[in-house]
Amino acid sequence: MTAPVPALVVLQLIAAGAAALLLVGFWTPLAGVLMAIAELCLVFSHTANDPWMHILLGTLGASLAMLGPGAWSVDARLFGRKRIQIPQR
Repeated sequence: MTAPVPALVVLQLIAAGAAALLLVGFWTPLAGVLMAIAELCLVFSHTANDPWMHILLGTLGASLAMLGPGAWSVDARLFGRKRIQIPQR
């Protein structure tokens, strides 16, 4: 069963907006989760296209949400780069 066309357009716009935020590195954890959720919804609601592309993009969004922003991202410039120091034993 396919979703109505306006719902698919909204999901694709959400995924595109989240991808743009991830590209510049702004709100990386939120954008990654938003992209993963939108792509997961597109996998189950859109049967005309290849679902593996949506699975790949959703996985990438979730992994970027867990990794966080990079050194050259907008988040790092605004909030500072966070580094985890592992103590020596």
